[in-house]
Amino acid sequence: MKNLKKYWKKFWDFLHEDSWISFAVTLLLAFIIIKFVFFSGLSFVTGTSLPLVIVESCSMYHHDAGFENTFESQVYEDYGITLEDTVGWDFKNGINKGDMIFVVEAKNIEIGDVIIFNGGSANPLIHRVIKIGDTYSTKGDNYKTNSRQLSSEKIIEEDRLVGKALFKVPFVGWAKLIFFEGTRVPNDRGLCK
Repeated sequence: MKNLKKYWKKFWDFLHEDSWISFAVTLLLAFIIIKFVFFSGLSFVTGTSLPLVIVESCSMYHHDAGFENTFESQVYEDYGITLEDTVGWDFKNGINKGDMIFVVEAKNIEIGDVIIFNGGSANPLIHRVIKIGDTYSTKGDNYKTNSRQLSSEKIIEEDRLVGKALFKVPFVGWAKLIFFEGTRVPNDRGLCK
């Protein structure tokens, strides 16, 4: 036990050295702890494989005119949803590109909830539930880019669900997105408009 304490103190002192090697080892340890301890623990607690999601598109963005413009789409009428039905829905101010979403297991889903699901694209989709039955149907809130439903969101089986959005932390995700913005097509770059 004494030797273990001695080695631990040596290692701790090494991490506090002012050298590139100790800096690199510290970064490596931080990565390992975040990736394999923090996220694994968070996944266990939340019941989902993606407990934190960074929003990469403007599909849930609300323009200055507010939530009411979302209902310019015929889709809501087709599903029998009116503006009055939205009282009490979460994320009434929308979700912006760069927001970080805290996700929990997809249980007790109701119409109006925002879910994360695998939609056949590189990244999961984050859209609002507009129908519940044997399967789910969703639609993005952004009335300018989502006037109709995507084919992948008309019938969403239970096994495609990743989780349910609980709350958002605005703009935190830009710390990651900023590194990938240059690889996106010009219309998809920058803040939502």
